[in-house]
Amino acid sequence: MTDFSPEDLARLADWDTPTICNGLEALDPTYRLSGYTVKAFTCLRPEQKPMVGYARTATVRASAKPAMPPERVTALRLDYYDYVDAGGPKPSVVVIQDLDSAPGCGSFWGEVNTTIHKGLGAQGVVTNGSIRDLADSAEGFQALAGQVGPSHAWAHITGFGDPIEVHGMAVTDGDIIHADVHGAAVIPAALVSKLPAAIEAIAAREAILIGAARQDGFDSAALRAAFDTAAKL
Repeated sequence: MTDFSPEDLARLADWDTPTICNGLEALDPTYRLSGYTVKAFTCLRPEQKPMVGYARTATVRASAKPAMPPERVTALRLDYYDYVDAGGPKPSVVVIQDLDSAPGCGSFWGEVNTTIHKGLGAQGVVTNGSIRDLADSAEGFQALAGQVGPSHAWAHITGFGDPIEVHGMAVTDGDIIHADVHGAAVIPAALVSKLPAAIEAIAAREAILIGAARQDGFDSAALRAAFDTAAKL
């Protein structure tokens, strides 16, 4: 059971990921230094609204031919697709850690996999690996990736459903992921329903500062006064 509704979760897409991080920090200062990505991504669709969903985690490698027999590679990939489809609530966000020493050698993500994952209910992917087929990726499917590359090399699934880390963000199966062009963050389930009020309170204080800064004759004295007013909210 959760203490939030699907509508509560969907509402969080109204705010960008930095705003979500602001709200998390206000609710619990520990989130100033944890729970979000700390390296830059290449974003497939920078203009697209944020994606919010339940994490499906997996690991891949691409720099060497799989050690397992081909039939096992195929079976593991199909089991992974079953997991994406039925491994938890939807909508989902796939979070994949590329385990290669130089992540991005080969891309698991292109026209085929973006289309398959969208069909299985995933809004997008967050990965330290690479993406390709940018123009042919499934419409509306979002991707945050470590880089863009031309080849799939030996890209193959090595496991799924386990805890992983992508660009400094630790993710466990079923975590709530919020992501956009800025990066990604994990939202604790207990804070989903509390975030809107926290965000709106921050926005009210910021509006006072921004409004003051846009006035004619704005100076540091006016800024101090605005800070005092904002602090009383």
